[in-house]
Amino acid sequence: MKTLKCSRLSTTYQNCPPSYTRILHAAPDMPPVDVYVNGNPVAMNLAYKQTAGYFTVSPCTYHIKIFPSGKKYGECPIAEACFEICAKTATTFAFLGDCRCGTGLLGIQEIFDPCRRLRERCKAYVRFINLSPNSPPLDVAIVGGTRLFRNVPYTTHTKYTPVDPGTYVFQLRPAGSRQQGVASAPVTLERGTTSTVYALGNVGGTPPLETIATVDGNY
Repeated sequence: MKTLKCSRLSTTYQNCPPSYTRILHAAPDMPPVDVYVNGNPVAMNLAYKQTAGYFTVSPCTYHIKIFPSGKKYGECPIAEACFEICAKTATTFAFLGDCRCGTGLLGIQEIFDPCRRLRERCKAYVRFINLSPNSPPLDVAIVGGTRLFRNVPYTTHTKYTPVDPGTYVFQLRPAGSRQQGVASAPVTLERGTTSTVYALGNVGGTPPLETIATVDGNY
């Protein structure tokens, strides 16, 4: 696992327990990108829907810059932000947005060390994040089953919800609607794990509205 270093770290910070970060390309109409943290390349040619990491980090402020793949570091980035990383945290940084409304970075907190924090260890835990830039607030239901999450607007995430381990197909639809909606690919949720289902893409556009799923905490 790659370690991201902060040039301002003190001895006290270096002795802190590590934190973990990863990066997700969630901007549907943007090209592959190169990601730099504190001036150092950490993910090159990262394509839409791909993740990079986890990376080990220490408590510090991290300056993230995103460039179209192959561009020089000194050129104008297409997104940048500074984030303060605290001890014992896990964070996914999503590169999101589109050409029409602009791009940016969103820090999404996860459960740190989930194996020790899950109350029902025989269950699987899942949450939902809406990163579709032109979607309305969304509901998420299990196909043939219950509605898990309601009225989730863009850039918002739900809490982790326990479900029985198994393979699920999730359905995205406008909040409050009974439309058939968009079905996900099958997602396998294993006992004692935490996972995130993301809505990505464009409603009625290209690439289309779809989902991806990641297992959280596998550092």
